[in-house]
Amino acid sequence: MKQLMKLDHLIEQATRLKDSTVAVAAAEDKEVMEAVSMAVEHGIANFLLFGDSQKIKEIMEAVSPQLLNHKAITILHAESAKEASESAVKAVRNNEASALMKGNVATAVILKAVLNKEFGLRTGNALSHVAVFEIPGYERLTVLTDAGMNIAPDLEQKVQIINNAVGVAHGIGIENPKVAPLAAVEVVNPAMQATIDAAVLTQMNRRGQIKGCVVDGPLALDNAVSLEATEHKGIQSEAAGKADILLVPNIETGNSLYKSLIYFAGAKVGAVIAGAKAPVVLTSRADSAESKLYSLALAICSATK
Repeated sequence: MKQLMKLDHLIEQATRLKDSTVAVAAAEDKEVMEAVSMAVEHGIANFLLFGDSQKIKEIMEAVSPQLLNHKAITILHAESAKEASESAVKAVRNNEASALMKGNVATAVILKAVLNKEFGLRTGNALSHVAVFEIPGYERLTVLTDAGMNIAPDLEQKVQIINNAVGVAHGIGIENPKVAPLAAVEVVNPAMQATIDAAVLTQMNRRGQIKGCVVDGPLALDNAVSLEATEHKGIQSEAAGKADILLVPNIETGNSLYKSLIYFAGAKVGAVIAGAKAPVVLTSRADSAESKLYSLALAICSATK
């Protein structure tokens, strides 16, 4: 598969993947319905909408009445957000859908269903947030992880976070992604745990314990993304200046970088929760409709990697 360079290319790829279906938990939500409408308009997926069927229809009538009898839409009644979440998760587990989307339900409720031991989507891996950015002036898509799930991941969790991000990268055509574990400096400093973890992750990758990618760090952000910066500092590295995946050391770093890219750099983004048996789209009310569409497309593409 050719590496995708723009998020619009992600939509094009998702459109080419036939018979993709997304299960939406508690779909009675205006913003979610707008995203569903855009996705149907682009032809990227069919949708199973779980929730209060009357409220779903009322919102659909107000937002996008053409969806009411659309062949891509199936409405399935649920008495509560908990029931809707469990039913949507079961639909994914039973291969009736290839991705899961959060609607008008608390994140804790839907994640509890995802992690249910009997009918959930556990794999044994940590769940992690994987964001794919299109940054103005930057020539290719950049993956950032983990900006939303793991607060202070230890070394074992970082391995799983890398594996999750690599799976998403493969789904968007990055066959052998370069992973840069970020830190404040490029040398190992015993006083800075991020540098120690980065060095160990690099060695694990070289010994075949982390596969499907190239890991090289520690790297500061400038040396992970700028060839000019690496040349200036004389850094020799497979990932330096051309990293595809930025692995942050903790959630504060990830959250700040994520929001900086959006609000200061004007970047576009799509994101999923990876590590379960299927990707999960956890949309926020602060997300633009465009971002929600990109997230749905990313979920579909990474589900079929």
